[in-house]
Amino acid sequence: MFDLELERVSKWISDGGYASVAVQLPEGLKIRAPEISDYITKNTGASVLVIGRPCYGACDLFDHRGWADAIVHYGHSRIPSMGDDPNVLYVEARSDADLEGTEELLKDLPPRVGILATIQYIGLIPELKRIVESTGRTAVVGEGDGRIAYPGQVLGCNCTAAESVAGQVDCFVYIGEGAFHPLAAAFGADRDVYVLNPATKELTGMSDSRDRTIRRRFAAIQTASNAQTFLIIICSKIGQCRRDTAAYAEKMIREAGRGCVTAVMEEVTPDSLASYMVDAYVCTACPRIAMDDSARYGKPMLTVPELEVALGVKEWDSYPFDQIRGRSH
Repeated sequence: MFDLELERVSKWISDGGYASVAVQLPEGLKIRAPEISDYITKNTGASVLVIGRPCYGACDLFDHRGWADAIVHYGHSRIPSMGDDPNVLYVEARSDADLEGTEELLKDLPPRVGILATIQYIGLIPELKRIVESTGRTAVVGEGDGRIAYPGQVLGCNCTAAESVAGQVDCFVYIGEGAFHPLAAAFGADRDVYVLNPATKELTGMSDSRDRTIRRRFAAIQTASNAQTFLIIICSKIGQCRRDTAAYAEKMIREAGRGCVTAVMEEVTPDSLASYMVDAYVCTACPRIAMDDSARYGKPMLTVPELEVALGVKEWDSYPFDQIRGRSH
């Protein structure tokens, strides 16, 4: 179960004197939108507007101005480098899961273990550190850059907490579910990553997923290397807008004697790209759009580091993972 912190949310709304509030939820928590809305209305008297569009992270923070006096953003932590807005409340929706019974799963790990987590399980890092160290192993928790709110936290677009200690560990154990976040660490830190799922009490390696993704990305790079025209995509979302990166991509393409056009869009979808008569796409928004969703698009989509390889600016030594570091531009 995930903690919605409804009492804290209501107190924040009442103390702020907000007459209206927007609520932004990731897909997995939208099922609880009626519960959240009813509680806030009954306990504060404020009107509630639930944001119906998809939400992928704090980088996707909805601009509530003109819609509500304040916004409550659920399911993600703040991104420090984006600054603070007193009219935004982040509710991380921490899980109440524990790691009881997982000790046996960790018995075959190498001597030095890095620890990572998604925000819902970030509170379990001290417990996992204790478990790992009780077996005589070393446990290390890294600090991320200005995009990361907590030690050991990993985002789908930023694994600097892993990268900062990669030289001190033999592998990483990520506390969470699914492959989205730990794949970032598997690429960016270049170490084996294991997913420890607190809900199912299972430990799963990421090496197969990593290898499959690398093969797909290599094929996309090879195909795009012959492209004569590119569409460079800039995202208008506050935490994904990288205009400087787009300008660098355009410079590279033109110096290679190829053509390009740059477009800004809110959502990157097959429909939003269908009208552009180009050979390939370059995404400067969330790098996972290219990495994870490439099958949705009829033409190859690259990140900017992948573009460098496709144009021969850099060699393919290891997979060039694209991170949004610190502050977006």
